[in-house]
Amino acid sequence: MPPPPPDAAVFARGIAGAQSDRVAAAAMEIVRGHAGAALTALLVMVSTFGCANGLILTGARVIYAMARDGVFFASAGTLNAASVPAVALVMQGGWAAMLAFSGTYSQLLDYIIFAQLLFYVLTVAAVFVMRTRRPDAPRPYRAWGYPVVPALYIVAATALMADLLIMKPAYTWPAS
Repeated sequence: MPPPPPDAAVFARGIAGAQSDRVAAAAMEIVRGHAGAALTALLVMVSTFGCANGLILTGARVIYAMARDGVFFASAGTLNAASVPAVALVMQGGWAAMLAFSGTYSQLLDYIIFAQLLFYVLTVAAVFVMRTRRPDAPRPYRAWGYPVVPALYIVAATALMADLLIMKPAYTWPAS
């Protein structure tokens, strides 16, 4: 039988004191005990491996395409006998290893989140630019809630980036 549900104060203290930023596992430990924490950790691992698989495969192809376009090292623009961008994969693996040894998971997450937010903001801002520069271009997909929702996203993401720059500058400004 599962333990009784915790009150809000116990729940908040448990999440605030989560070891190594493992908030989901800490929350489930409060709600369902050690089994809940273990199940959550397992699900996070499965999700992480699935995500890493996609990022590794697409990341190497991005490096390959950049090299083919002349904006990255030419050697990364080659394929091996199996049509795999092996040089790009090795370069990506080397960079990942260097990052893995450079700090904790939480520090790397701050580094990556800032860079991702920056590029997401630029991507959403491109919608405004394209609609201004090419107002008559065909639009097979329309941005929901345009212009309010994209503008709100830009404001919110920019606020998060500013917060990260202020609170964790050592792990955010190098990402930009």
